[in-house]
Amino acid sequence: MRVARASNFLSTTIHFTQNITVINFRNCITMNLNLSASLNITRLFFKPSLCLPHHTVSTFNDLPIPLEKGLQKDGRKVEIKAVVLDKDDCFAYPDSIEVYGPYQTHFEKLRQAYPGRKLLVVSNTAGATSWDKNMKLASEVERNTGVPVLSHSVKKPGCGEEIMEYFQKHPETGVTDPAHIAFVGDRLTTDMMLANMTGGWGFWVRDGVIPLEKKSIFSRAERHLSSFLLSRGVQAPEPRSIFEE
Repeated sequence: MRVARASNFLSTTIHFTQNITVINFRNCITMNLNLSASLNITRLFFKPSLCLPHHTVSTFNDLPIPLEKGLQKDGRKVEIKAVVLDKDDCFAYPDSIEVYGPYQTHFEKLRQAYPGRKLLVVSNTAGATSWDKNMKLASEVERNTGVPVLSHSVKKPGCGEEIMEYFQKHPETGVTDPAHIAFVGDRLTTDMMLANMTGGWGFWVRDGVIPLEKKSIFSRAERHLSSFLLSRGVQAPEPRSIFEE
């Protein structure tokens, strides 16, 4: 029985990663190129827990502030000093340069809790140099949100080193270890994998702004994988610094 369950678990994970890899390859050809996701998705063959969050909320408005509130259980002591925030389908519509209207109040509360450079937008559109080549989109998002947008050459989930370099350049944030950072986003195979691969805490915004029926095939497929893994007791790994690897 255990062998059969293990075989089913492995085959389901392999089927998912194969499909996502093919979809990402097509996406590389026709849409927003993301070689980082295409290459890193294979990590799920060996460690599927990398795509799981440490805390899940329905929408941006449901994020606990401070974010430690979502992690302090089972005697766990966590100190979040900075937040890496996704944009598209997290706090804004894709292609939008503004915070989604109903989220404005909660967004300002998050800014107050993590002021200055302690709150950082990391997007695979705004600030991604392969997409936002002249950083025009990043500048517009910064102007409209009041939050810095990271310029990064590698897309999520592979930009952990660039994020850590940013915080090292800004010691006023107090970040000295990836475990001081919460990563907030709507995608398991980019945002949550980034959190776990970097050594931080993942907060999954499951439902986001876009209605489920209008979400991308990536997002819908990820929801099935999440349910499958969680039903079999798989949990997100505890934060582990990238400097220990």
